[in-house]
Amino acid sequence: MWSRRLALGAVVLPLALLVMRDAPVRLLPPEPAAVGPAAPHTAPQPAIVKRSVWRADEHMVRHRATYTGPVNAVFIHHTGHPNGYDCADVPAMLRALQMDHIRVEGWDDIGYNFVVDRCGNIYEGRAGGIGRSVHGAHTQGFNDDSVGIAALGNFGAGVTVPKPLLEGMAKLAAWKLRPGVDPRGTVRLVSTNGESRYRKGATAEFHVISGHRDSHQTRCPGDALYDRLPAIRDTVARMRKD
Repeated sequence: MWSRRLALGAVVLPLALLVMRDAPVRLLPPEPAAVGPAAPHTAPQPAIVKRSVWRADEHMVRHRATYTGPVNAVFIHHTGHPNGYDCADVPAMLRALQMDHIRVEGWDDIGYNFVVDRCGNIYEGRAGGIGRSVHGAHTQGFNDDSVGIAALGNFGAGVTVPKPLLEGMAKLAAWKLRPGVDPRGTVRLVSTNGESRYRKGATAEFHVISGHRDSHQTRCPGDALYDRLPAIRDTVARMRKD
């Protein structure tokens, strides 16, 4: 998934945010269980950079997080950013992305549940608790019981997808998928609106780990990353204990 501005081919980020550098990214150990029910897991929680560290603008968020059921599906996206960024600049890039999703797209918060950069750092996206099933805005019609993971960059045909990025996405998917789900298998989801390839109420079958293009008329997550999805599925299956 990418915003309307990115879909038109122009990567529009406030220049001041792009050039402002942050302190080195600080990866955090697994956090204690969030208040309220948390989903069970069959793989270790990877280190995740929380919103407080990348300095998400919590005053900009329009509504409190809502929750959905345990994660049955993972949708993989790319954000459309140029690939030559310095990983030290990612927090500023995420703040610009959050602003774009709220002020341009009209969403409550950043749409993705998580973002992974080319160095393999995993960032908390949408607010609500990394250990909980937060209802995202990443894959319209199929946000129920799913998680949206975005690769920071643009991974069209011929682009080399960094190995650390692939590893970060696999670790995250292995942790977030509910017990009993086969990462190499398929899942049936019911569309909640008519803004995808499927009319509202239609049942669609997806790979448990799918690309955004599987549900929508888009090239996201780019041909290069989409072609790596089978390898990601295999890696996730090896990481899980169920």
